[in-house]
Amino acid sequence: MERNEIIESFAGLKDLKSIDRATMIKVLEEVFRDLLEKMHEDTENFDIIINAEKGDIQIWHNRTIVPDGEVENPLKEVELKQALKIEEDFEVGEELSEEIKIASFGRRAIQNAKVSLQNKILEIERNDIIKRYEDRIDEIVTGEVYRVWKKEMLVLDDDGNELILPRYHQIPKDYFAKGDQVRAVVHTIENKGGNPKVILSRTSPEFLERLFELEVPEIADGLVSIRKIVREPGERAKVAVESYDDRIDPVGACVGMKGSRIHGIVRELRNENIDIINYTDNVSLLISRALSPAKTGTITLGGESKKASVYLKPDQVSLAIGKDGLNIKLAARLTGYEIDVFRDVDDEEYDIELDEFADEIDSWIIDELKEIGCDTAKSVLALTKKEIAVRTDLEEETVEQVVSILRKEFE
Repeated sequence: MERNEIIESFAGLKDLKSIDRATMIKVLEEVFRDLLEKMHEDTENFDIIINAEKGDIQIWHNRTIVPDGEVENPLKEVELKQALKIEEDFEVGEELSEEIKIASFGRRAIQNAKVSLQNKILEIERNDIIKRYEDRIDEIVTGEVYRVWKKEMLVLDDDGNELILPRYHQIPKDYFAKGDQVRAVVHTIENKGGNPKVILSRTSPEFLERLFELEVPEIADGLVSIRKIVREPGERAKVAVESYDDRIDPVGACVGMKGSRIHGIVRELRNENIDIINYTDNVSLLISRALSPAKTGTITLGGESKKASVYLKPDQVSLAIGKDGLNIKLAARLTGYEIDVFRDVDDEEYDIELDEFADEIDSWIIDELKEIGCDTAKSVLALTKKEIAVRTDLEEETVEQVVSILRKEFE
């Protein structure tokens, strides 16, 4: 029974794709050599024979035959009379080889050997996954979703290796079920407590860069270079590209005919909006392009302070800032400049629709103001606070807050 347990463990080792024959034999020899050393201090006269094809193990004890009564070291020598019991024609000076049955080690020793073998198998697997992926950081991989938890997802690669895709490395709109195919880049390898984990990412800039390399031949061939990528995963990304061939438009190459190249990437990123920008060393021009789709006016740079003041027409300000300030944040990260935007208009002509303040003033308050004929900020500020309160039935405190918000836009 004990032999069968060892053979089963051996079979598990034999079936591993990640282990070569030489390593397999070495591991098994180490396990049984350790077992012998616990029973005998000297194991020099023991041979361990591994049959890698059949998954079988034999242990032989080799001793020199000496005259009766002259044995000095029982591990290396055996009396002639003992040898003759095994084979009648043995002579002094010859070598006697006896097979050691695995069962003779005892059940406890066999169990310890089994545990030792399993631990070595685990160690090989851990070292193998590190070896496989340590040189593949930021490379794109495809795997099958095996299990989905609240905080992470288990993905199996083509060889059955376990990869981890944490929730914080997934795009907010990502949804995967068991059996789905998923693409991501190898982000890092965590090795805590001797238990290595390959961490994947779909939110890193490198993932978007690898997708462009797959979809755009000019990038893969080195004719177009991606200078920088900034992302708010699932929402928006800005990509600065540069061409090394004057005949190639880098933006057009990335977009493709009728958007054929960019559409696949957008779908992979759950409809993430991607702005592709032609890179330039001219900082002002780069900032202007980074604030796309807004059309900028004058841009003033702050020199070493890395600050930029951008002046725009009133109808372009909201485009430059973007929803929740996302467009201007990404532009700042792409250019490395702190960007402030200003309205470039004549104060007397400048006015703002009340609807533009929907993120600061409740919609029902805006509706109350519209009912008394106030559709713009200046039309409200033209009235006294008391007049507004009387005509709208708004509380004085609410009127005070509204007026304060509107005045800030003209300061």
